[in-house]
Amino acid sequence: MMRETLVFGPIHSRRLGSSLGINLLPQQGKICNFDCIYCECGWNKDGRGDRQLPTAEDLRQTLTAKLQQCLADGTPIDSITFSGDGEPTLNPDFAAIIDITLELRDRYYPDAKVSVLSNATRIGREDVFQALRKVDNPILKIDAPTAALAAKINQPQCDYDVDQVVEDLRRFEGNFVLQTMFLKAPEFDSSSPEVLEGWMRIVRDLRPREIMVYTIDRETPMKGLQKMTVDQMRELVQPLLDEGFRIQIKG
Repeated sequence: MMRETLVFGPIHSRRLGSSLGINLLPQQGKICNFDCIYCECGWNKDGRGDRQLPTAEDLRQTLTAKLQQCLADGTPIDSITFSGDGEPTLNPDFAAIIDITLELRDRYYPDAKVSVLSNATRIGREDVFQALRKVDNPILKIDAPTAALAAKINQPQCDYDVDQVVEDLRRFEGNFVLQTMFLKAPEFDSSSPEVLEGWMRIVRDLRPREIMVYTIDRETPMKGLQKMTVDQMRELVQPLLDEGFRIQIKG
């Protein structure tokens, strides 16, 4: 399972290019309000040893040093990406950290994008919403179109209402990236009509500027999951492609 330091990489991301990662969660643990069956960080219960969260000042010092080093070494950075070991918006300093990151990006790598990978559970909080509005790529997840189906794949550890998340996402007015995992599991199949048709209704409602459809890439905590091929995923989303939606498909 992955355990990332506060600032890590850059690594090659199949979706974002040369990506400098930021982990706002414990370096030796995991904090998330989802417990997804496919999470490359493992189950929540296995990451409870470390609960210490980095502060805004920790981030300022560490990111400044890293960006200075990358600049001196001539290392390209396409994206400064908030991901790490869990849900980044759970860090109480999230909004302040976004402001610091944008400031440092503008100073050292003005052409880099700032991206946040989030499960969208906290976008109803005004501070989180406003912070995500500032970044170049708010990449927000919906894997399943109903709470019952989300319970099977995301296993929320919080009050999770897909309809409420959709309502909150409307405030972005399409200026966000929708991220969705496609896979087959014993009790969940992204290609089944109840999942696919419900998900496409949400896409047509929200009209995100871009959609990222991807599948399993690393070992998963639940065994027996099946990844999908790029061709399979393209066939599933073809109706949306025909309607002009911009969809990035990664195997």
